[in-house]
Amino acid sequence: MPMSHRIAKWTLAELHRLPDDGHKYELVHGELFVTPAPTVRHEALANGLARLLDRYVEAQHLGFVWRSRSVVRIGRSEVEPDLWVAPGPTRLQKSWAKLPRPILVVEILSDSTRRRDHVQKRTFYLDQGVPAYWIVDGEDRTICSARRGEDDVVTNERLVWEPAGASEPLVIDVRAFFRGALGVDAIG
Repeated sequence: MPMSHRIAKWTLAELHRLPDDGHKYELVHGELFVTPAPTVRHEALANGLARLLDRYVEAQHLGFVWRSRSVVRIGRSEVEPDLWVAPGPTRLQKSWAKLPRPILVVEILSDSTRRRDHVQKRTFYLDQGVPAYWIVDGEDRTICSARRGEDDVVTNERLVWEPAGASEPLVIDVRAFFRGALGVDAIG
């Protein structure tokens, strides 16, 4: 008689007891994800995109751009996106769980996160009502834009983000973004 194997689900309490050892620990619907420290290339992409988003979000009065080590907590899940944008709270909150839901989440692919960013995290963010999710692929120099109920758009030319409340869209020249962040002939 075959026996089914029950996979234990992690809790937020268990997640918060993990060591501060340079790894990123995230919990999505009870599944623990462990990611090593980012590479220089990864951080160059994150910093370049953060500069673009900072200017736009501030000019459009959309809220704040949060960086890595900042937490999105929804229900019993807790993730640390590479970048995310959320409306500004009227006053500073003491708990990540009390911050407004993101209007944009950005993950930058690495060898260890490629599958989870495209599958588990994509599903999680869109199911939780995040209006826009970007997956930045430095290897292919593309950005995938995912929105619930729509086909994903993968581009190496032009990315347009039109968040609610903005008077004009953010238009990113994807080639120029990668060239500025990684250089013309960047490798590895």
